[in-house]
Amino acid sequence: MSLLFSPLTLGQLELANRIIIAPMCQYSAENGQATDWHTIHLGSMALSGAGMLILEATAVLPNGRISYADLGLWDDKTEAALDKTLKSIRKYSNMPMAIQLAHAGRKASTRNPWEGGGAIVPDEHNGWQTIAPSAQAFNEGTALPSAMTFDEIDELILAFVSSAQRAERLGLDAIEIHAAHGYLLHQFLSPLSNQRIDKYGGSLENRLSLLLAVFDAIKAVISPKMALGVRISATDWVEGGWDLAQSLVLAKALESRGCDFIHVSTGGLSPLQQIPVAEHFQVPFAEAIKAEVNIPVIAVGLITDANKAETILAQGQADAIALARTMLYDPHWPWHAAATLGATVKAPPQYLRSSPHGIKSPIE
Repeated sequence: MSLLFSPLTLGQLELANRIIIAPMCQYSAENGQATDWHTIHLGSMALSGAGMLILEATAVLPNGRISYADLGLWDDKTEAALDKTLKSIRKYSNMPMAIQLAHAGRKASTRNPWEGGGAIVPDEHNGWQTIAPSAQAFNEGTALPSAMTFDEIDELILAFVSSAQRAERLGLDAIEIHAAHGYLLHQFLSPLSNQRIDKYGGSLENRLSLLLAVFDAIKAVISPKMALGVRISATDWVEGGWDLAQSLVLAKALESRGCDFIHVSTGGLSPLQQIPVAEHFQVPFAEAIKAEVNIPVIAVGLITDANKAETILAQGQADAIALARTMLYDPHWPWHAAATLGATVKAPPQYLRSSPHGIKSPIE
């Protein structure tokens, strides 16, 4: 039996297979509210046969959006808009769906990628004042973020809690806390971006404290049936920054608190990063973390071949495989992987006629 198409349990959540659709920002929301584009895009992903779909980075506060067109879940309007999209999808798919809750910190207030993706200054249209652990900009020459006060940190934790409660009301199956790719929680983790001299900065224990506080606060308000995990960047790829050794300490701390999964990526914190981009280049980090914890670990990054994905699982390097741009290019990748590996996946009856005749069908 294919490992890629074997079941996986995240907390109390049962997945039919180990293919995870990673969060992918669509830059298509209006005032944080999901639009018809989200219904079309997420609907397509939900018919793919993957084990779980994670919605894009969803801001817990308006100033936490990466761009002005990012998805949000901070008030009744954003909740109602997403509810409409999810109800449409659920008419035709029972795929488990998670949401990635996030705050962009100093990497917020930007243009959409197809507009250049550059930072927008606070007094410019669609721009706002960004916040961060310390008043250090991501790029030289861009507006400085404001160093967060204790009150702002407390408000941030409450915002994550509120968004998590909204996510559960929406019937989502899991929450992934975004602590990767140089966004706010990652900024608190890394000594490169966190220059605070209070209880949130300095030592590793202090730099871990905000993420762990957010995790604990969400864990306390959601029901046990809802899986709760964290996405991390295992290294900044910059000397003196966040690295694997610190990630292992974090992973153990999360496990001890009842974390249901860890999603392992890398980078995003600094423009000085030197990333040796190659096939599966992030998998060794997932493997190292998996060796230290007893909760599911998700690997991601340039994994595009079904047989190689199967090998990663067979060699014990990870428990699940996350795909992002691969799914944009080929929304039926799980169907094709099932055909390659002699497995089957669920497909809507409207699509069953696409199954090849005379051979074992990869979709049922």
